[in-house]
Amino acid sequence: QVQLVESGGGLVQAGGSLRLSCAASGRSFSNYVMGWFRQAPGKEREFVAQIWSGLSTTYADYVKGRFTISRDNAKNTVYLQMNSLKPEDTAVYYCAAGTADYHYWGQGTQVTVSS
Repeated sequence: QVQLVESGGGLVQAGGSLRLSCAASGRSFSNYVMGWFRQAPGKEREFVAQIWSGLSTTYADYVKGRFTISRDNAKNTVYLQMNSLKPEDTAVYYCAAGTADYHYWGQGTQVTVSS
């Protein structure tokens, strides 16, 4: 079993930056693919970025070049550095972990970008 706890959300002006963190409990963290997803009010949850155990990464087109995902296996933590934030990035951001699929999800952290 893996528990995920996100932190780092908040209110920021457009053009600003935030760094989200996701701390994972349990063993075998380094073996999991870790992902970030988000859900805006009235919309479905959507993929943001993911990082594999071998450190390869994938990004959604709408965050590519602005967001960076990274992981620190010694700290069982995955990060999402978000730069050049836009009002449309406003959402609850969720951390997820899994192997072939995402089995474990955090509770989410709110990110609000004001114009």
